[in-house]
Amino acid sequence: MNGDWLIRGRDGRLSVYHLSGDVVLCRAERAPGGPWTDPRKVGGDQKLHPVLAVGQGADGYAHLVSWRPTLPGESGLVHSTHFRPHLAALDWHPIGHPRKKGGDRSGTPAVAVDAQGRAHVFVRNDGGGVHMVNQKEKGGWAPWVDLRGSKVQDGLAAVTGESGRVEVYAAVPKGLLHWRQEEPGAKPVVQEPLEAEVRPGTLRALATSADSTTVFFTDTSGDLCAWRSGSKPVTLLPAAGPGPVTAIRCTLDGHDCTVLAQRSASGRVAFAAYPTEQESAGAWWEESGPQLPVDALVSLAVDEDERVVAATLSPSTGELLLTRRKDEPGLALEAWRSL
Repeated sequence: MNGDWLIRGRDGRLSVYHLSGDVVLCRAERAPGGPWTDPRKVGGDQKLHPVLAVGQGADGYAHLVSWRPTLPGESGLVHSTHFRPHLAALDWHPIGHPRKKGGDRSGTPAVAVDAQGRAHVFVRNDGGGVHMVNQKEKGGWAPWVDLRGSKVQDGLAAVTGESGRVEVYAAVPKGLLHWRQEEPGAKPVVQEPLEAEVRPGTLRALATSADSTTVFFTDTSGDLCAWRSGSKPVTLLPAAGPGPVTAIRCTLDGHDCTVLAQRSASGRVAFAAYPTEQESAGAWWEESGPQLPVDALVSLAVDEDERVVAATLSPSTGELLLTRRKDEPGLALEAWRSL
């Protein structure tokens, strides 16, 4: 999955989205901090490929994107909006293929939602570049746009800045590509690329100030790095494990902090926190919870009481675990519980 699959809705309730065979399931709190519902299928009866991208707008609505099989050997992207956890999501709506004539899956999609609530979907194309399609202000979808690029690796990271404008990052051999909207609704413009040794599949982007987004990646030496456009990347600490980190901003003990989580090499969840955009302050991992299967995913959110919440999900077992920050200094967590 690509994006934050644990999210807080506009009604304050947490929900999770996950794949199960050829469908997407959703579970949600019955009330903020309360028991959870049983899994419900999202988007109707269409069969999907096992891929899911999740984005969320400032309005709290969840935007889901997946690939579905169409003709033999061909696939198309589909989109659904989920307005509130206790309501049914909209049926999957086809949004096409980067290549007008169609084709098979070309990459894992990424989705970000601008300040006007319009979803922007990015996907690697068959030529190794990036294509984008976005919702129009008055409904429907605009034509596909070729953002170009070359030798783009799978695993794009899309993000909406505090300005409400959308950005996307892509790893390429020997570097990172970065596109950013200069104006709301405009085509994202390519920025100065970064020369770096980026491990594919490790990108994670986060809005960290009024003017900047920060992208996290693991380099080929195994270090977790943070980079903001116009500056040099900073090595934070050795990556806890092989996959991407998940990251959120929150308030810890009165300070604006960035919290990172990652499945560690030991199989547990590792957490780190530091003052937002102050990587020089240093960060270190602390592990928590039980040992997890190798396919376990990790996601972070902030609940209605502004407490950090972490969830893990194993596609192979279907087990969903959750913990929250205790009401005490630091990042002390409650005991993990199975939902």
